[in-house]
Amino acid sequence: MSVEFGRSIRPRWLLDPDVVFLNNGSFGATPIEVLQVQRQWQERFEREPVEFVGRHLHRELRAAAEVMAQFLGARGEDVVFVENATTGVNAVLRSLVPLLQPGDQVLTTSHVYNAVRQAMRYIAALARAEYVEVPVPFPIASGDQVVEAVRAALTERTRFALFDHVTSPTGIVFPVEKLIMLCKERGILVMIDGAHAPGMIPLTLSALGADWYTGNFHKWLFAPKGCAFLWTAPEYQTITHPVVISHGYGSGYIAEFDFTGTKDWSAYLSAPAGLEFFHQLGAERVYQYNRSLALYAQRVLAEAVGCPLPAPPEMIAYLAAVPLSPSHVRGWSAQQIHDWLFDERRIEVPVFTFGSDLLLRTASQVYNEPQEYQYLASVLCEWIARAD
Repeated sequence: MSVEFGRSIRPRWLLDPDVVFLNNGSFGATPIEVLQVQRQWQERFEREPVEFVGRHLHRELRAAAEVMAQFLGARGEDVVFVENATTGVNAVLRSLVPLLQPGDQVLTTSHVYNAVRQAMRYIAALARAEYVEVPVPFPIASGDQVVEAVRAALTERTRFALFDHVTSPTGIVFPVEKLIMLCKERGILVMIDGAHAPGMIPLTLSALGADWYTGNFHKWLFAPKGCAFLWTAPEYQTITHPVVISHGYGSGYIAEFDFTGTKDWSAYLSAPAGLEFFHQLGAERVYQYNRSLALYAQRVLAEAVGCPLPAPPEMIAYLAAVPLSPSHVRGWSAQQIHDWLFDERRIEVPVFTFGSDLLLRTASQVYNEPQEYQYLASVLCEWIARAD
C-alpha cells in the first residue's frame, strides 16, 4: 500500500507543526525512525567504545559505504564518508595544493555555494593560483548558456574546475555531463559539488566522468545531520587526503578517511536506514512528487512576484527560486525578509543574495503540499501590495 504524501506524512518527522517548512534544502529533515536507528548505533558505541572502534567500526563503515555506493552507481571502495559536502570539497582542494603552480587557474561559476567559493579562494591564495568565477545568468533560458559561458572562460592555465550539480542559491540543475566533457577534452581536473543531488537526481558516478564527486545524504536521503560522501576516481585516490590527517596517513584512501580521530560515527552508520526509508516511500514516487511540487512552486511564486519563469522545466528538480524585484524588496536585506516571513507568517523559506539581486528559493520534500506554496504566494502578494 502506497504512502500518502503531504501533511498526512509529516508526523513521521519532529518538524514543528505550526511552521510552514519549505526549506528541506538547507539541512534536510531526518525521520523519527531513522533517528531511532542512529540512537541505537550511539548506544552500541557507548556500551564498549574501545571494542567498537577497535574491532567493529571499520567493518561497519565499509558495509554502510557499500550500501550507499550501490545507490550512487559506484564501487564501495571509491566512496568514503565525510560530514558534509563542504568538507568533501575542502579535502579535495587541500589535496590539490601540491599540484598547483603559481599562475594556474581554479574555476567555478557564479552559482557556486558561498562556502565553496571561500574555500577555492583560500586554496588559490595558498598556491598563488588565480580564482576564476564565471558569470552565469539567472534567470536562465537553457543549460547551453552554462556550457558556453564556461567554454569561453577556459584557458590553457585552467588546471581545476568545480561545478554544482544542483545549484544552492538558484536551484537549477547544471548540465554536468557536458561540463565534465568540456574540461576533460582540455586535460582539466573536475570536481562536482553534488550537495543536493543524491535522492534528487539518479546518479551513476562510475560513468559520470568526474575526478571527484561529493554530496550529502542528510538532505534528500533522510540520513541524520552530518552525513555526506566523497567519491574519488581510482587514479586520484593516492593524492586525495582528508581535511584532518590522522593515524591512517599513508595507508590508503579508505584508511585515511574512515578514521580521522574520535567522533560520533552514528550518522554515517545510519545512512542505510535513511536510504531504506527513501525506498519504502518509493524512489520514483518521491522523484515525481517533489519535482511536481517544485514546478508548481515556481509557477505560483513567479505569478505572485510578477516575473516570467526564471528557468526552464528541464533545469528544475526539487528546488525553485524566483527573483524579488528592487521595488518589492523595499531596501530590506535577505535576512530581514526571511525573518519577517518566519516571525510574522511562520514560513521557513530562504532568501539569498545573488549578485545584486535577492532570490527566494523553495525546496520541496514529501511532507510538503501545494497549499503551502499557495499560502506563501498569498503572503508575497500581501508584501508587494504594501510596497506599492
